[in-house]
Amino acid sequence: MEYKEFSAKTVDDAITAACQDFFVTSDKLDYEVLEEGSSGFLGIGAKPALIKARVKEYKEIVKESVKEPVKEVLKEEKKFVKETAKVSNVDAREVEEAAKKFLGEVFDAMEMEVIVDAKYDDAEKALDVDMRGEEIGILIGKRGQTLDSLQYLVSLVVNRGQADYIRVKLDTENYRQRRKETLENLAKNIAYKVKRTKRPVSLEPMNPYERRIIHSALQNDRYVTTHSEGEEPFRRVVVSLKK
Repeated sequence: MEYKEFSAKTVDDAITAACQDFFVTSDKLDYEVLEEGSSGFLGIGAKPALIKARVKEYKEIVKESVKEPVKEVLKEEKKFVKETAKVSNVDAREVEEAAKKFLGEVFDAMEMEVIVDAKYDDAEKALDVDMRGEEIGILIGKRGQTLDSLQYLVSLVVNRGQADYIRVKLDTENYRQRRKETLENLAKNIAYKVKRTKRPVSLEPMNPYERRIIHSALQNDRYVTTHSEGEEPFRRVVVSLKK
């Protein structure tokens, strides 16, 4: 996969932007800092930070640790990736079938009956995958960690050999929307607490997508501000009073 450039106020913000664009955590990124950026003097002459980034190749990822809920299916993934390694410029049907075949093998290994629907949007270069079945909560996991892990593995499979990056969104029982609404309500409650106590509050670690929901929910609040701190996978949002 080719590198893509990202610019932001700081290198950290540029990395976060890359994570949000690729829907991965920073430990899954291969990036290089092109410009450190500078704040200038009193804002004059400020220069943004610039990085180039891409999602790490499959062979780089398998050398690293994989989240516990899906370790058992790595062998199945490796086998399937080998079968599709030479595929490039696949059409919508091939992308959809690749995702469904891989997930089918995963669920067979887990002895679960799950119906998988996949829809590829060529204009957006995005693949939406929806799953239905009994005991589907197992596939969500704590705070969606298992669902995120499966989403990442599907992304590896469908992007193998592709010239352009395909975004993958894996969902079940409308979990993503329900989680979004939960996080938006959480953001408002935390903002109220910060205003009342006048003390900053650190939220639980979240992935880039969920952190962005918190930031967006409070971006128009006149009294509080948000920023992210820490390293993946423990990076979290901090809500504090504006100075």
